[in-house]
Amino acid sequence: MNSEKGPVVISREEGYRFRISFSSNKIEDIHMDEPEPLGTGNFPNAGKLLAAAVGNCLCASLTFCLEKSRLDCSNICAEVMTHAERNDDNKIRITGIDVHIVHGIDDCPKLRHCLDVFEDYCTVSRSVAEGIKVSVITSKD
Repeated sequence: MNSEKGPVVISREEGYRFRISFSSNKIEDIHMDEPEPLGTGNFPNAGKLLAAAVGNCLCASLTFCLEKSRLDCSNICAEVMTHAERNDDNKIRITGIDVHIVHGIDDCPKLRHCLDVFEDYCTVSRSVAEGIKVSVITSKD
């Protein structure tokens, strides 16, 4: 994954619905919202997008290795489940992410090699697993 250029811009529209804009003419804006009763639940929340980011990165990493190995991975898909619990301060935290990837490929040495190495090339899942430093600044302007 190349270093992403430019910021992601998040703008409140109403309630808990936000427009997310990316620093690219090629990427359409998306919306995020909170589930009911806070939001409308019409758009994914941050936890769902985190799950999607982890699952997508893993699928892309596996796809890269499989294609490089000339294995047909046209039907690759994944299901991602997050687990949340309250911490000692009674705040909800995501405590785990389970990813089940279905590749549909019969066992062979090339497949086994890809299954052994693909996770190490997934920038997002490894960054999450190792703990990402988050710096937060707030200001009036």
